[in-house]
Amino acid sequence: MSSAKSLATKRQEILKNWFQVTVDSYPPDTARFLKSQKDPFANPVGQTTHQSLEALLDALISGAGRDTMAAALDPILRIRAVQTFTPSKATSFIFLLKQILRKHLAEDGRESGETMDGLDRQIDEMAMTAFDIYVACREKIYELKATESRNQFFGSLKRAGLIVETEADGPGL
Repeated sequence: MSSAKSLATKRQEILKNWFQVTVDSYPPDTARFLKSQKDPFANPVGQTTHQSLEALLDALISGAGRDTMAAALDPILRIRAVQTFTPSKATSFIFLLKQILRKHLAEDGRESGETMDGLDRQIDEMAMTAFDIYVACREKIYELKATESRNQFFGSLKRAGLIVETEADGPGL
């Protein structure tokens, strides 16, 4: 049995383990909630995290490219970008997959250097893509904060009568 088939047969178990270690990166009360609450409306973060991890695992098993991985990574990283995670902590869940895969492949006697090298390369590519997405999300957040601060500042000056807006080119001129 190839490593892809071996991973496919243990897909649910791998996914369960990966979800567990990913939500364990949250504070204990939050992690407990994310694990226990199954209602997607009451727990959208847990639901999105699970769906993203599932799509990433499927992409890894099928050998999908960077675009497929980026589409699966985007939702989970958008969530983690607005939370208090550092960049390394926000993307660390990807590297935890290496340990989980090694464990499951070793159980099947499939952990060869060549197999793990290929998986490691794919996971490293996934991590680099994740970091790019996370940084882009954080840049957007800082841009939005700067725009809001600028608008508040100029709004305050305008209300205080310290600045007056004038039309540079009036209508019909």
